[in-house]
Amino acid sequence: MMAASGLAAAQEGGLQLRRAKVLTMPGSSSGVKPAVVLSAKSLQSQLDQLSMAEGEAELRYGELLMKADRLSYLQPSDEARATGKVEVSVAGNVFRGSELQLFVQRFEGEFLDPSYFFSLTGGGGKAERLRFIGQQRVLADGGTYSSCPVEDGKEPAWQLTTTQLRMDFEANEGIASGAVLRFYGVPILAAPTISFALGSTRKSGWLPPNIGLDNRSGFELGLPYYWNIAPQHDATLTPFIMTRRGAGLDSEYRYLEPGHNGEIKLAWLPNDRVANRARWALDLAQQGEVGRDWRYQIRSERASDDEYWKDLPKRLQSQTPRLLGTDLRFGRSVQREWGEAQAYARVQAWQALQGADPLTRFETPYQRVPQVGLRLSTEADDAVMAGFRPWGRRARLEGAVELEYNRFELPREALDSQRSTLPSGQRAHLLGHVSLPFGGAGWWLIPKLSLNAAAYSLDQTQMDGRRSMSRSVPSLSVDQGWVFERQTALFGRGTLQTLEPRLLYVNTPFRDQSGMPNFDAAPKDFNFDSIYTDNQFSGVDRVSDNHQLSFGAISRWVNPSQGGELLRLGLVQRYLFRDQRITPDGQPQTQRLSDLLLLGSAHLNTQWWMDAAVQYNPDSSRAVRTVTSLRYSPGPFRTVSAAYRLARGQSEQVELGWQWPLFGAQADGSPRRDSAGGSCGGAWYSAGRVQYSLRDRRFTDSVVGVEYDAGCWILRVGAERLSTGRAETNTRLLLQLELVGLSRLGSNALKVLRDNIPGYRPLSSDRSASPDASYD
Repeated sequence: MMAASGLAAAQEGGLQLRRAKVLTMPGSSSGVKPAVVLSAKSLQSQLDQLSMAEGEAELRYGELLMKADRLSYLQPSDEARATGKVEVSVAGNVFRGSELQLFVQRFEGEFLDPSYFFSLTGGGGKAERLRFIGQQRVLADGGTYSSCPVEDGKEPAWQLTTTQLRMDFEANEGIASGAVLRFYGVPILAAPTISFALGSTRKSGWLPPNIGLDNRSGFELGLPYYWNIAPQHDATLTPFIMTRRGAGLDSEYRYLEPGHNGEIKLAWLPNDRVANRARWALDLAQQGEVGRDWRYQIRSERASDDEYWKDLPKRLQSQTPRLLGTDLRFGRSVQREWGEAQAYARVQAWQALQGADPLTRFETPYQRVPQVGLRLSTEADDAVMAGFRPWGRRARLEGAVELEYNRFELPREALDSQRSTLPSGQRAHLLGHVSLPFGGAGWWLIPKLSLNAAAYSLDQTQMDGRRSMSRSVPSLSVDQGWVFERQTALFGRGTLQTLEPRLLYVNTPFRDQSGMPNFDAAPKDFNFDSIYTDNQFSGVDRVSDNHQLSFGAISRWVNPSQGGELLRLGLVQRYLFRDQRITPDGQPQTQRLSDLLLLGSAHLNTQWWMDAAVQYNPDSSRAVRTVTSLRYSPGPFRTVSAAYRLARGQSEQVELGWQWPLFGAQADGSPRRDSAGGSCGGAWYSAGRVQYSLRDRRFTDSVVGVEYDAGCWILRVGAERLSTGRAETNTRLLLQLELVGLSRLGSNALKVLRDNIPGYRPLSSDRSASPDASYD
């Protein structure tokens, strides 16, 4: 481009020269504000007056770019006029039309018969007239909006039509007056005014309706209203109606204040026509700081009745929907040069949803009302734990002590059998250990002494006539491990192989605990982690007598350039030097060698993953427990996984999960488009996860669905089946329409698929609209 002033177009050697002129904004000195730059094939200008440009004319001002066949700029009034294939680009937004009048510096003016594209939302449309009110505000009369490309002579697949559309990017608000949302020409939603957020920030207004259908409540319709109360407070109120149960209200309130934050959820059904009573569910979560580093945390969930988890499961947040907890914590941690001190108090209570069927009733855990304690801990030299770097000859003692008091009571929903056999009472305990870690670049040695002491005061007299008792159990352990490395090859690929043998010696004397209560102890799962611990029980009340050696090794093959683990193989076993009398099943353990644990995982390429863990009993020559999973993911939106789980004598289950294109998809998994890259023929996908119990010969929790991706809209249809008893299930229909760039309507099928299917990827996760899309 050549700079000139007041020159006509010229031809020289067959090369067309463009002319350009730099103009100063009115009322400013050069360099203070961006200059207006005009360029075109033909350019005429009067000093500080009118400039005329024709033939591929362009006007630039800051990030504003205006293109047209003909363009004029009146410098005193800062007014630009453009005609013939006018295009304006600013802040990523693109506007096209036949005629434009614009005050450049203020970015105020009118566009006739325009089309537009908004980069922030990925959508656009057309209007009869469009008015610019600064760069952050646009007003369209008779405006439309859609993220679908428009084909000649056809309307978009979905479109929002309005009498007036106002886009306020500064306030993050879009307001559509006289709005009608059409899907393939059929009105599916209409309102005098619709407001919506233009970005990720919050805005008050009605949200898309929630739609659900299941076999226990019938058809459900909810209309959520989001209330942005303040920057640190908001609420969502959702009136709903169920065809079988009646009308109710779901509500959620959230707040975030300096030092405090929390949320409250309340689901209220004042008159359930099926149950003939009011029903509700309350969920409370709050945490914060009250000064001098004292922190508190409140987490509580409650429901109105025992059958709530069956009838209205989606309104419960607990991972154990039949056991709802209340947990109140208060504590303070203090860091010192020698380590950390932590004081705490806690109340933990339960609501057990037992139900009327005696066959489905279950034993409840104890409540802690209250729990009060103090923990002191000091850590070894950091270099010992950070990659086994040499730290010299000196070692530093590491230790911890816990002093705690608990009052244990059974919940009021506890079984009568529990109340007749299990005591309530108090416990004070002391847990402590001291160790002296040694280590180097490829080894560690950690000798440790531990103590578990507890004293009990019970409310009921035991069979031996005692109500008070105590015991103290010491333990010695030595943990030794090595890490060896070598360069090797795996299937022709250079890798770094490690060999990591480990030994754990434990000697814990026998102390009789048969007459003592068990408030919180439970057997640990037998796996690669628990076999390298000095106690087979979690909690405090049971300490296994051990004189044993755990020994095993893991070998890893690692990609030396990327650090990814390609293959892992491991095995571990435990040897008893004497019989073990305190065991999880109460029967003495006389077998010297434990079951053998085998571990394997492989990720040899980007498409295949495999994991397997086997507990093998050498006496019976068969597997006691097996967990095997396999996953194949050759590309986006293509994944298949299979799993097999066996716990001999308890359960045997297979699982299949998948997401896969059925037809209409390209090689990258996206919907197939036409040769011009515009319209989308659409693609069908299948997704689901199916679980089948080989022991019970029935399907258990499963979800199956199909998705149709049309490019600018996605339809999801499916069904979810949840077991609520041996002969009871809750089946829910999933139906969701996602209008890409606008909203999702219907039930939350996307969340169900994402939570249940391993490797599932939302179809619209990488969807981005192009500013070159045409809305002519």
